[in-house]
Amino acid sequence: MLNGPTLYRVAASFALALLLCVGGGGFGHAQEFVYRGGTANGPTVEEYLEQTGPEASFVAHGKLTIDGKSVNCGKRPTVLNPSFDSWGGAFPGFLILNTKKINGLNTQVKLYIYSHECGHQFIGADEVKADLFAIRRGVKWGWLDAQGLEDICTFISQLKGDAVHPPGPARCKLMRARYRELIEGGDRRASSTPPSRAQMLAPPQ
Repeated sequence: MLNGPTLYRVAASFALALLLCVGGGGFGHAQEFVYRGGTANGPTVEEYLEQTGPEASFVAHGKLTIDGKSVNCGKRPTVLNPSFDSWGGAFPGFLILNTKKINGLNTQVKLYIYSHECGHQFIGADEVKADLFAIRRGVKWGWLDAQGLEDICTFISQLKGDAVHPPGPARCKLMRARYRELIEGGDRRASSTPPSRAQMLAPPQ
């Protein structure tokens, strides 16, 4: 259990009434929480690193590469945590990648995971909007093609979903539609509402 200055109360007013327990690893096992108090409604990156211990590593913004491709999420750093519950996650102000889980995935799927978590920094808690942010970024930045989208769909379609994540096949359908819109020159605007809670790509696997 977390205590001291890094303890944050789970908001009782969370609309989905989602209450998930924190394991003994502290923030290293963060899931879909709402935080009140503390810095920006969540831990600072320093607090997170203190809780996760020496196996997690800090990568400053502008220094992260994925399979040789430089990536960024504005000025937000990334924590590489091989014990994180999912492939990727995000607290306000920084991203998390589980290096063990993403190992073996192809490059476009890895970039989707990173971009999905980056999306939470700009559009907030909505998982579908984070998916669409990732697809838009992939098309705009030139790393996503039709085969890559199918690889992402294969990856995401195995997920059954939960109270905050729609089932994978439904997410894939929306991503395919967004990809077609972008390729055909449709609307490329994105929301910019800041996030207020820790996000994860998917339920723990």
